[in-house]
Amino acid sequence: MRLRIDLSYDGTDFSGWATQPGLRTVQSSVETALGQVLGLSDPPTTVCAGRTDAGVHARGQVVHVDLPSPTSTPWPDLDILSRRFSRRLPSDIVLRKLLEAPAGFDARFSALSRLYVYRLWDSDCYDPLTRKYSTCYSHPLNLSAMQHASQDLLGLHDFAAFCRAKPGGTTIRCLETLTVRRELSTMITFTVKGDAFCHSMVRSLVGALVAIGRDFRNREWLTHHLSSTTRAHDITVMPAHGLTLEKVYYPHDEELSDQANRTRTRRDEFP
Repeated sequence: MRLRIDLSYDGTDFSGWATQPGLRTVQSSVETALGQVLGLSDPPTTVCAGRTDAGVHARGQVVHVDLPSPTSTPWPDLDILSRRFSRRLPSDIVLRKLLEAPAGFDARFSALSRLYVYRLWDSDCYDPLTRKYSTCYSHPLNLSAMQHASQDLLGLHDFAAFCRAKPGGTTIRCLETLTVRRELSTMITFTVKGDAFCHSMVRSLVGALVAIGRDFRNREWLTHHLSSTTRAHDITVMPAHGLTLEKVYYPHDEELSDQANRTRTRRDEFP
C-alpha cells in the first residue's frame, strides 16, 4: 500500500530534507518515526515532492511511502496509524494528513508545480519574532524595478545560471508565476511557482532581483544570465531561512500516472 503524507516543518535545525550520515534531516526523522510505529527493523524509504535545503521550511511538503506487506497482523487502521505517527514525530515536524494514495500517485513525479515564498525585510526595523523565517536585508529596495524584472524570468528557460547543476540532470524549467509584493511597510514577499526547481534556484532568483532592487544590476544583466548555460558567479544565493515551500499542486486522480510519465521524460531542449 502506498501512503500520501502531508507535512509541515521548521527547517531551522535540519540539514535539509535528504538523509545524510551523521546529520539530522527531515527525511531521516520521518522514516525513523514511521519505522518505530510500524515495528520495522529497517525504516521504509520516503519520496518527497521537493527536496528542501538546510534551513528551508515547508508548510505544504508532500511525501509518499510504500508499506511492505505485513508479516503477521495487518497494519493499523490509517486513523490509528496517523495518531501514532504524529506522536512519534519531533516537535518541529507536524503531520497534516496521512491517507492511502490514489492509483498512480508519485509525490515527486505526479506533481504539476510547486509554490515557494521568500520573505525579506528591506529595513533594520523588522519583527524579531519572524527572524527564523525571513531574511533581514537592511537596505531599502526598489519594488517596481524588481516587479518589472521578474516578468523576464517567466516561461520555459534554461536556468543554469541560477542553479547548482546536478550531474546528469537538466536545468530547463518552466516558471509559471513570480510575484513581488510589499506585504507590510518593510517586508517584501517573492512568490514563485514553477513545474520544478533546481538546487538553490529560488534563492538565486530572489538574489538576482534583490541586486536589481538595490540598483546594483539592471534587466539586461538578468536576461544575459537567462541565456547562459553555465552557473553565474555574480548572483547572490539568499539565506535559506527566508524560504518556505508553501504548496504542491497535483492533477486529478485519473491523470496522476500520465503526469508522472511525462515528468520522468528528461527535458533537454526547448520545444
